[in-house]
Amino acid sequence: MADKLQNPVTVRVERRRTRRYPFVASTELVDVQSDLHLQERVTDLSLYGCGVAASKRLPVGTRIANKGKTFSAVGKVAYATADGNMGIVFALIEPNDQMILEKWISELRDR
Repeated sequence: MADKLQNPVTVRVERRRTRRYPFVASTELVDVQSDLHLQERVTDLSLYGCGVAASKRLPVGTRIANKGKTFSAVGKVAYATADGNMGIVFALIEPNDQMILEKWISELRDR
């Protein structure tokens, strides 16, 4: 028992900055280094990022289309799972795109 106390294991719990909302929309992921474009599907959305069902992991710019509006942001991959899901953190959002994102989040909150 004493040995276990001398070598404690630190467990890191992921804490999200804000709530994620289920959100389904098409997205185009763009690898900014190779200019590879992939058409994928957004699975959830927050003010700081989104979840994507993706066929390939890559550094990305993200363009999301929904209800005739298009949101664009520079993002980076926060995590990728073996089954093809990725978490993307928005790193740079232009003011007009920020307004679109906030409107979508507001509509999701009201549901």
